[in-house]
Amino acid sequence: MKKLSVRSFNDEVRRTLEARIRALADSQVAAYGGRAEVEVVRGYPVLVNSDAETELARQVAVELVGEAHVVAPFPAIAGSEDFAYFLQQRPGCFLRIGNGVGAPMLHNAHYDFADDNLTIGATYWTRLVERYLAADRP
Repeated sequence: MKKLSVRSFNDEVRRTLEARIRALADSQVAAYGGRAEVEVVRGYPVLVNSDAETELARQVAVELVGEAHVVAPFPAIAGSEDFAYFLQQRPGCFLRIGNGVGAPMLHNAHYDFADDNLTIGATYWTRLVERYLAADRP
């Protein structure tokens, strides 16, 4: 039995990869008179932010900390995030509040939360909610 992990930034690519893995396994094993069995256990879905909500989140961040301190668009990361399930149901934006340039990210043994971020984070979320609620929505 062989195990592998497959991640992509697009569901269509993920489906194509799964199909190609099945075809490759089938052809390789068939060459020796065997039969391949491929079991796909899907993990978290691809996380895709919606454009309008991402732009609103970016605008509020720029107003709070300045353009130089906002990374947008944030480079895609092949990680797993359960917020992706929410984004399949409703438009939204997953974002990260940084911990300083060069600081270890979450899930790193050397991570050390920057307490100064509490004020920035609380202010950011408050302003984002205020802007969202003040906007005209269909």
